[in-house]
Amino acid sequence: MTNGVKVDLEKPTPLTVLNAVPEVPGKSGAGYYGIAESGETYLETILLIKERTQSGLVRAVDIANELGFSKPSVSRALGQLKDKGLINIEFSGAIVFTPEGLEYAKKVFERHRILTYFLRYVLSVPAVQAEQDACRIEHVISDITVDRMVMFLKENNLYTEELSKGIDDNN
Repeated sequence: MTNGVKVDLEKPTPLTVLNAVPEVPGKSGAGYYGIAESGETYLETILLIKERTQSGLVRAVDIANELGFSKPSVSRALGQLKDKGLINIEFSGAIVFTPEGLEYAKKVFERHRILTYFLRYVLSVPAVQAEQDACRIEHVISDITVDRMVMFLKENNLYTEELSKGIDDNN
């Protein structure tokens, strides 16, 4: 049963307002840390800025510029991520991942990459649309579904070496 609706896997349940966005089972991390979509977006953004910059230094202003948010909004969100033990903010203002935060950010980014690739090369969704859709889907998709997508890509010789490369572990 999902949201009080009996689910028959042989016969899909029609979507209604009540069951269109049920709790996502099997999504590692989200339940454990209680991170909302916006928190995942911040973690992914920090990770991408770290990778892009030569120094690997990320500050709140960098995130505000990247996402187009106000500095106070970014500071509030970073405080929540810090309270959850996912980042630390050094005296200099540099944002540093905790081991758990780095793992979580990499997982979000991996889902994003797999989804974008699947949408583009399996479903032939135009690149810009695939990127936009992946940004939304990555926050609600279960680990089981992502694993099945990867399995499909591998079984059909579509899983490339480039896709299997992750973010460098030296962050």
